[in-house]
Amino acid sequence: MKRVVIALGGNAILQRGQKGTYEEQMENVRKTARQIADIIEKGYEVVITHGNGPQVGALLLHMDAGQQVYGIPAQPMDVAGAMTQGQIGYMIQQALINELRARGIDRPVATIVTQTLVDKNDPAFQNPSKPVGPFYDEETAKKLAKEKGWVVVEDAGRGWRRVVPSPDPKGHVEAPVIQDLVEKGFIVIASGGGGVPVVEEDGRLKGVEAVIDKDLAGEKLAEEVKADIFMILTDVNGAAINFGKPNEKWLERVTVGELRKYYEEGHFKKGSMGPKVLAVIRFVEWGGERGIIASLDRAVEALEGKTGTQVVKG
Repeated sequence: MKRVVIALGGNAILQRGQKGTYEEQMENVRKTARQIADIIEKGYEVVITHGNGPQVGALLLHMDAGQQVYGIPAQPMDVAGAMTQGQIGYMIQQALINELRARGIDRPVATIVTQTLVDKNDPAFQNPSKPVGPFYDEETAKKLAKEKGWVVVEDAGRGWRRVVPSPDPKGHVEAPVIQDLVEKGFIVIASGGGGVPVVEEDGRLKGVEAVIDKDLAGEKLAEEVKADIFMILTDVNGAAINFGKPNEKWLERVTVGELRKYYEEGHFKKGSMGPKVLAVIRFVEWGGERGIIASLDRAVEALEGKTGTQVVKG
């Protein structure tokens, strides 16, 4: 039986143009659960990870408003990450249990609030680059930066935002628990939003204000559970070189060596396809059988090798 780690993109939970109500998100998650159930019915062992960007963004806005209007202390970003892991994990596990039961399948599903270890000396801590939270006018942003020690930048003419580090994931603190549950037959949801970033100091764990790329963290999860396949599901059906140019070419079956060459040539944007491509490269170079980047609505076809970008050892 093949084991696959599925990394769900934001469109699995919240579609572009939606407000983000619970009902909207839950309906999207139900559709996603049907895709995952199809994969389980095909005989695959499944481990799930997911993004949380819009949900963390909304939570930071809630906390910002609560602090300004009612004086309720805002929680740090690592806590917001843990809160949204619980929120999204709850929705996915409930929807998946219900979908499996409707098909006569009785499988336990569990969400693990996951801490992701990062190096406290990672260069990202000296160069915060990931925008988070609400937009501010320049005066407010600089006032908050002074009061709270934030780094703020002007964001593409839309206003000023806080930026935080995005360090490289080294592994998951809860990996032994996740491995044990997977071996016992659980469908595990873990490393949501890349996990809660933590550093280790004198043998003690400490949360840090940062955002870890969920696909790079998902790749570490795939290594830890010894997955055969690592599949990233997003809103486009694969990766392309020369994207948006007349000579654009969508990649179908590609060796990891070819893909690394394209990556190093700069074909994939840092903020979007770049981390996805790097994640599948790392997985296949580690020893995984196959890495896949595909569209959420074509997940089963992609697993069967019929669509998406299929990355192999070569």
